[in-house]
Amino acid sequence: MSIEIGTIVEGKVSGISKFGAFVDLPDGSTGMVHISEVSQSYVSEINDFLSIGETVKVKILSKENGKIVLSIKQTQPKPEKKNRNEKDAKPYKSKPRKPYKPAPPVTGPGNFEWQSSRRDTPSSFEDMMSVFKRTSEDKMSDLKKSSGESRGYSRRGNGSRK
Repeated sequence: MSIEIGTIVEGKVSGISKFGAFVDLPDGSTGMVHISEVSQSYVSEINDFLSIGETVKVKILSKENGKIVLSIKQTQPKPEKKNRNEKDAKPYKSKPRKPYKPAPPVTGPGNFEWQSSRRDTPSSFEDMMSVFKRTSEDKMSDLKKSSGESRGYSRRGNGSRK
């Protein structure tokens, strides 16, 4: 008996793995049903759907390099899509909107750490820049210290680890 692509035949499950099942076909050959082709529903554990020795209907999907790809799912009727009827349909309810609140007015520059925390005594631009520069230099030196220590070696010298 010759097995043609697209035909549906009965076969016997001869082996099960976590990715699919092997099915002995009437012509003496063996094909494989991938786990995604076992059932119309989601299959997480193939042993819940098939057992060794079970007779199943399979559709021949392809034959390449001596490998036969089978499907059980394509021999089963497709499940009907449920139409939403009046009993199942939930009425649409919109959420009440919150009243619009405008953003608070901007009274000055942002609250950065280099800016004075006292709002009552305004600083000059030059004062703010010198504080910013000083804190930036401190942070950069801290970063350089911590990155050099974490590597475990110095960048200067012959490149060997200390």
